[in-house]
Amino acid sequence: MTQQAETLSDAEIARIARRIDRPVVLVGLMGAGKSTVGRKLATLLGKDFTDADDAIEQAAQMSVAEIFDRFGEGYFRDGERRVIARLMEENRGVIATGGGAFVSDETRKLILDRGIAVWIDCKVETLVERTARRNSRPLLQGGDPHEILSRLSREREPFYAQAPIRIGGEDGPHLDTAMAIIEAIDRWR
Repeated sequence: MTQQAETLSDAEIARIARRIDRPVVLVGLMGAGKSTVGRKLATLLGKDFTDADDAIEQAAQMSVAEIFDRFGEGYFRDGERRVIARLMEENRGVIATGGGAFVSDETRKLILDRGIAVWIDCKVETLVERTARRNSRPLLQGGDPHEILSRLSREREPFYAQAPIRIGGEDGPHLDTAMAIIEAIDRWR
């Protein structure tokens, strides 16, 4: 699942960036590196970066965890779809989605129709290590993170696999993952 990115020149990256005519939307499980890699990718491409969860929190004036607690996952997913649709209309940059966004049929269709979906795929062990750094993930509350992430991985893989680009997001420099995404977009487009 790891990839060895070749080094692209600034001119090659700029050429690829000019060809990108829609948002690059990063999907995958929590802890895959969507936000961190997304920021690096946006910088390399000279485009804006938006974390959909941050945009949701800003719109709702409460945290994702609070939305889950107060209104439930269904309510959150509906709001998430609306925010992602707005973000995709507003910018042609890089958007990092929450781990469950691409599981929703409507949200997945929206992303596939109007964006470039990139699945950042990681081993469960890597996800467990990364998600242990933050205690604010609602789906990991009250259970064994390895068990929960293993289950989510099995359940969500068929959805994530619909993304036209799949990149391994294992440990290593985020620059390597971002460069691998740029190369994959170049091959795909």
